[in-house]
Amino acid sequence: MSPAPPETKPAKTPTPPAPTEEAKPSKKEKSPKAGKEPKGKDGKESKEGKDGKETKGGKGKGGSAKAAPVPDNPNFRYIVRVSNTDLDGRRPTALAIARVRGVGHRIAGVVCRLAEVDPKEMIGNLPEPTVERIEASLGQIATRLPAWMINHPKETVSGQSLHFFGPDLETSRRDDINWMRMIRSYRGVRHERGQKVRGQRTRSNGRTGMAAGVIKKTAREAQAESKGKSEPAAAAPATPPAKKE
Repeated sequence: MSPAPPETKPAKTPTPPAPTEEAKPSKKEKSPKAGKEPKGKDGKESKEGKDGKETKGGKGKGGSAKAAPVPDNPNFRYIVRVSNTDLDGRRPTALAIARVRGVGHRIAGVVCRLAEVDPKEMIGNLPEPTVERIEASLGQIATRLPAWMINHPKETVSGQSLHFFGPDLETSRRDDINWMRMIRSYRGVRHERGQKVRGQRTRSNGRTGMAAGVIKKTAREAQAESKGKSEPAAAAPATPPAKKE
C-alpha cells in the first residue's frame, strides 16, 4: 500500500489592521445631509431654511406695519369733516362714519344704505355732495329707524324720539345729569356725591373720599406715642392761685 499523502493546511488570510481612533467616525459628529441647511441658535432650524419659506414682513415682531392704500384719485381728501368730526379719508365709508360719537357699526351701515353709498368705498373718494347726503341721512335717523335703535327713544321733557351724535351727545348727557340732580332723584344724588349709580357694590370697589387703607406698624406706633404725650398734659389739673391773707 502507498502511504497517504500528507494533509495540507489551508493558508490563513491576512486580517486587516484595526482602524485607529482618528479613523473611526464618531456618532456625535455626523456629516450634514444633502438638502438640509444648518440649524440656527438653540439647535432649531431658522425660519428661512425651514420648508424653504421666508419670514413674513407684515407679521412678527420685526415686521413692518401694513401700509395704507395709496389713492389714485387726484381729488382725494385725506381728512373728511362729518358732524364736526375729522374722519380718515383712507378708511371705508362705513368704518369711517362709525368714528363719529354716537354712531355704531350698525347705524353706519344703515346710513350708507340711506345715502346710497358703497360702504366699502374710501370716504376720501366721495365728492362733497355725497358727504352732505351722508350728513342729511344722519339727521334722519330718529324718524327712519325704530325706537330700539336710537339712543333717546323718548325725551323726558319733549317726549319725542331723538338720536344725538357728535358734540350734541355729550351736551345731552350733561343736561340729563343736571336735571336729575335738580329734582333730587336717587340717581341725581348719587351723581352729585360721585358714587356708583346703578346699584353696584361699593364695599371693596369704587371707594371714594378718604383712603381707608391699612395703617403700617411704624405709623401706628408714632400715632400712639404722640397720643400718649398729649394725654398727661391734658390730665394735669390746673393749680389754683394762692389767696392773699
